[in-house]
Amino acid sequence: MYENLFYERLVKLRGAKGVSAREMSLAIGQSPGYINGLENKNGFPSMQVFFYICEYLGVTPAEFFDSSNGHPAQYCELISDIDALSEKSRQNILEIIKELKR
Repeated sequence: MYENLFYERLVKLRGAKGVSAREMSLAIGQSPGYINGLENKNGFPSMQVFFYICEYLGVTPAEFFDSSNGHPAQYCELISDIDALSEKSRQNILEIIKELKR
């Protein structure tokens, strides 16, 4: 069960970042086909490499496995930006979001 979640999230988060498997492999210090191999369900990374993957994708390990959050890097950026706003501005943003959802 969790094995498939790892593979699915890796594909989704890499795709959301808009990078190729080869580019990501090289960026985390692995062979060019490393991420492609993982995405084809050929093993799992070591914990150290998993942390490199999370860092590269801009997510925490918890966010990596949170399949209900489809865009964790954007979510973190959004929360950080909202936290910098005044209370009135946060309320305005909330109202805009509610209106957009209708």
